[in-house]
Amino acid sequence: MGAPRVAAVIPVYNERGKIGRVIEKIPREAVAETIAVSDGSDDGSDEEARGLGATLLRHDRVKGVGAAIRTGFDYALQRNYDIIVVLAGNDKDDPSEIPRLIKPIVEEGFDYVQGSRYLPGGAYGTMPVHRAVLTRAYSWLVRRATGFPITDATNGFRGIRASLLRDPRIRLHQDWLNRGELEYYLQLQAIRLGFKVCEVPVTKIYPDISAYRRYTKIRPVVDWIRFLRPLVYLTLGIKD
Repeated sequence: MGAPRVAAVIPVYNERGKIGRVIEKIPREAVAETIAVSDGSDDGSDEEARGLGATLLRHDRVKGVGAAIRTGFDYALQRNYDIIVVLAGNDKDDPSEIPRLIKPIVEEGFDYVQGSRYLPGGAYGTMPVHRAVLTRAYSWLVRRATGFPITDATNGFRGIRASLLRDPRIRLHQDWLNRGELEYYLQLQAIRLGFKVCEVPVTKIYPDISAYRRYTKIRPVVDWIRFLRPLVYLTLGIKD
């Protein structure tokens, strides 16, 4: 049996000047195809991604980061990739760490690998104080709800075995998962359904924290509450 085929999925919404840096750092020896999913971008991000050799998938209107990731998943599954890596389009993840992220899947049989800035060997540089508080608080909630000793549940840098996404118990095509909820839903289901899950240390980069919108498109309070929905819904059995 040959080496597993790996695809990288990058959700993109108006990341001109950043998405190019991400794509250029993708290790070609580890990743067979880089899939940039433009969620209605109108700033030239699409041309930048395509010009650097990424496969460009596009939503004609903004649907949400969850919908963009799901579109990337669907494409990768149709092309029979074995492992799918998700990383940010705003250059806050380090693509050179992809081999570290997928190693537990390739060598140890893990199904879902969560990147963690908080494990020994991980790093996060100058991170806004409120992010440090909220990321640790959410991880604490996940530990309480699932019993899994996760340290960085909000980190979007993840590696996933494709067979996990094909499991009928994981229902990603639900409208309420179109925004940021999808990532948290998938993580929780991987843990709750008994898939083999682990964390590995990764780097989270905050190059400019002088203004909130310079490092994130997450809306304060509104989206923070929204991201709690999968934890509440799955724990209480409201959604599956």
